Amino acid sequence: MKKSIWIILGIVAVIVVWAISANNKLNVKQENATSKWADVQADYQRRKDLVEQAINVVKGAGNYEKGTLEAVIKARSNAPQLDANDLSEENIAKFQAAYDKMSQEMSRAINVTVERYPELTATKGYQDFQVQIEGCENRINVSRKKFNDAVREYNTAIRIFPNSLIAGIFGHKAMGYFKASEGADEAPSTESLL
Repeated sequence: MKKSIWIILGIVAVIVVWAISANNKLNVKQENATSKWADVQADYQRRKDLVEQAINVVKGAGNYEKGTLEAVIKARSNAPQLDANDLSEENIAKFQAAYDKMSQEMSRAINVTVERYPELTATKGYQDFQVQIEGCENRINVSRKKFNDAVREYNTAIRIFPNSLIAGIFGHKAMGYFKASEGADEAPSTESLL
């Protein structure tokens, strides 16, 4: 009788240790994805900060339209935030849509300014800004990819058996991915450039 109790206790101990270990591994994967999300947000913040520099360059050029400047400032101030504890697919889609809208507004406002004041493109500050914003957009793209990779790894881990049992017990939920914006699969029109 004593021997069977020790065997049962040993099996229970192995299961408990395995469950704790599995949960810890899931927590590490979840934290990695959350960290990648912080990187995405940092890159968006960098882009937002660069717009402040663009505003100063436009002001410094001396010729700008108040409405255009206000549009850029408004777009920058409307940058959305997303709680890292709720990275559901729906919330990420809302975040991405808000940033896409903000990017379009800023890009439109900056392009209008450049079209109206071609001497602005010749200023060193604006040229530097263009290079920096391009690099920033590349960083955002890389961060989004790394985030999606970390989310894929975490979501896969919580869905495979026996981790799915532990994930259910400890409340691990799938995270959402960044997806292409509506219409991103279509080539942009170049008519306006001609």
